[in-house]
Amino acid sequence: MPQIFEMKARSALIALITFLTAVGASGQTYIVDILRDSARSDRFTGGRITKAAVSPGDGDVRITINLPSFQLTLWQGRKELGVYPIGTGKADFPVPVSLRRATSIEWNPVWIPPSSDWIERSSTVKPGEIILPTDPRNPLGKIKIPLGYGYLIHQAKGPQDLGNLVSHGCVRVLQRDLYDLTEKIIAARGIQVSAGALFEIKRTKKTLTAALDPAIPVEITYDTMVVEAGELVIYPDIYNYQKNTVDNLRDELRSNNIDDRRFSDPHLRSLIAAATGRNKYVVNVATLRSGKTPIAGRTSPVVPALPSRSSVVR
Repeated sequence: MPQIFEMKARSALIALITFLTAVGASGQTYIVDILRDSARSDRFTGGRITKAAVSPGDGDVRITINLPSFQLTLWQGRKELGVYPIGTGKADFPVPVSLRRATSIEWNPVWIPPSSDWIERSSTVKPGEIILPTDPRNPLGKIKIPLGYGYLIHQAKGPQDLGNLVSHGCVRVLQRDLYDLTEKIIAARGIQVSAGALFEIKRTKKTLTAALDPAIPVEITYDTMVVEAGELVIYPDIYNYQKNTVDNLRDELRSNNIDDRRFSDPHLRSLIAAATGRNKYVVNVATLRSGKTPIAGRTSPVVPALPSRSSVVR
């Protein structure tokens, strides 16, 4: 068996076992999910992402989420319509790595607490209870997008959610970004929701639901080491799935035509160690191909701090 396949198989098996232990073997998780690359990888984009305004009536839209990068992207065909920072599930309630489907958009949504340990421990709500959008116990905010099996994309509590493990398995997005995301989907799909209706639901608690038929694919990946736009980015292994290993880094380098033999294991470990807490490590691919050491990379926040004007408007 070739060495590269052995390393990938070993790393994949460790990640899969860790993942299934964390979230439970529901039958919906497959080894292909944990191996799937971020949609922003140069392997798919060729190193260049075309940003575009929505093309009305072109319903070929999809959503991709790479959990370690805390980033949700809306695509139309191969073009990027929008990219949004997110908050994800807590360590005990990770967002499942999987290919899911968004079946509807619901404004001013009701919340039905799931049958879950954390709900059972709650003193304020019960499993199956219908929590109206006017009820202060409803945590979903102005919009929810169901992804199946109780998982949702819904409104964040505020900027403090972004780049953090904050939910019970859902993806949280700022209100203004959810408005932008859903209005682009409406335009792309030609969904009949008028500007007047959107204005009304923003200022009131009236519930409105729009079906997504066909459902929108939502690809959730866990890619901690990825070459994007000519830069190697190492993200923190937020769920400790044992993805940030020297073997995996060597694999990523080789798959992008970078000679990894120029770098020692201790040197590569130092790059991985720089991606910790809320910081990612970034280095230009041209620098890596040159083989020069020490490598002139940089650390930066995974999710940059937002200005105060970006606060959620309730």
